Amino acid sequence: MEALNENNVVLSMPMFKNNKGYVLDKVIEDLRVYWELDVTDIEGNDELATFKVGDEFVAISMMPAPIPNSELESMYSYSYLWENVESETKEHTNHAIVSILFSDISPVEKYSLLTKINSSILRTSEDAIGIYQGSATLLLPKELYVDFSELLLSDMLPIQLWIYIGIICNNEKTSIYSYGMQEFDKSEIEILETAMPNREVYDLFINILNYVLAYDVTLKHGETIGFSEDEKIKIIESEAVYVDGNSLKLTAVENNIVR
Repeated sequence: MEALNENNVVLSMPMFKNNKGYVLDKVIEDLRVYWELDVTDIEGNDELATFKVGDEFVAISMMPAPIPNSELESMYSYSYLWENVESETKEHTNHAIVSILFSDISPVEKYSLLTKINSSILRTSEDAIGIYQGSATLLLPKELYVDFSELLLSDMLPIQLWIYIGIICNNEKTSIYSYGMQEFDKSEIEILETAMPNREVYDLFINILNYVLAYDVTLKHGETIGFSEDEKIKIIESEAVYVDGNSLKLTAVENNIVR
């Protein structure tokens, strides 16, 4: 995968079918009622609108065309969270662009707000089918996106909506890696060829990503990490295997479970 572009603007692309789109008034109402957000300074219409959420400036615009097939087709093989991704995304006829601009809040707060706006669009738009999050090469179906977004109501992070988690199975060994941590000014993370069962390594990986983002932790080469007294996972920075540049490898120490 190619390196992410550094950009202060975060954006996403909700996709629609039947040449329909969002209704601005319904989106604003959902942001106010469901997410209890302070939405002000609303200008525009269903085609192009701007508004503020607190001090953050948001723009939503409808694009009267689908996202180019050439941009999506390379992602189909990665999009394991969307069962019928190819056939369903090919049905979309148009898309919107949601942008958060001129923001001084943290990346986690910014992506939390973006997620709430996306969720409100999906929740109030019958013809919405999902979200394209190009910064992390994610294609996410409507129901899954809405379900995971609700973690924010419990002050939990919807990691799967922000970070691509790649899983590589090779015989009885599993490798797993992140793509998108750079959007949060963090290093990408990899676990290479562990004998742990897939479910266990996936859950461990999610917990580590959540810990790094929720508590703004910077993992460093040579340190260890663990979620119990007995768990020690060594951190090694070196050239990445599954993404560009360097990554932090999580490897076994003594009898640790990552092996």
